[in-house]
Amino acid sequence: MTPELSIVVPIYNEEQAIGAVVEEIVAAVGDDPARVEILLVDDGSRDGTPEVLARLAARHAPVRVITFARNAGQSAAMACGFREARGRHVVSLDGDGQSDPRDIPRLVALLDRCEVVCGIRRTRQDSLAKRWGSRFANWARRLATGDEIEDIGCSLKAYHREPLQRIPYFDGAHRFLPVLLTLEGCRIVQIEVNHRPRLGGRSKYGNLSRLGRTWQDLLGVRWLQKRRLTYKLKDST
Repeated sequence: MTPELSIVVPIYNEEQAIGAVVEEIVAAVGDDPARVEILLVDDGSRDGTPEVLARLAARHAPVRVITFARNAGQSAAMACGFREARGRHVVSLDGDGQSDPRDIPRLVALLDRCEVVCGIRRTRQDSLAKRWGSRFANWARRLATGDEIEDIGCSLKAYHREPLQRIPYFDGAHRFLPVLLTLEGCRIVQIEVNHRPRLGGRSKYGNLSRLGRTWQDLLGVRWLQKRRLTYKLKDST
């Protein structure tokens, strides 16, 4: 049984939020495993998240729980979910409740005319430091890569599965997915989405904690852009 839509949710220590997030996803896209699967990737949580996920899997047929033996990071959790996805279309969002699952159908509907849909967080519900940090990071990335993604840090995105499973993954790749997918010839559409305060728990990221690694990742992505192979066949026998 192959569903039409796969929803990938990376999770780390989100026992307070993930239950409500999954219930909202089900309300937005339904509970039919023939049409949708919900992949909950537990990145080695150390709180009560595993117990919450087990209850959700028992309650909702589309829910599949993937559990890491130890914390490997958001990029690893997302890459695992993407590679496990079976749907023709894939949607990603975080497990903290800041993305609104009611936006999912709008993003998926746009996949008829593009391969990637990127959310733009409207009236972002984060601290001033985080908002300014994101603005600087978006500016620096666009300057280096030449892309036009307005809010690459928004986790709510929709994709065609096949190109998503072809791109190279590395620690930090989740911050550059639209840029990497343009190297596969993907067309990108951007759309405003709702953004909310966290439903519970605390943020796992800060501006300073990821600045150095993000800069290294940016240089790597720029290298991939410059060194990619481009050729056009004249004939083949």
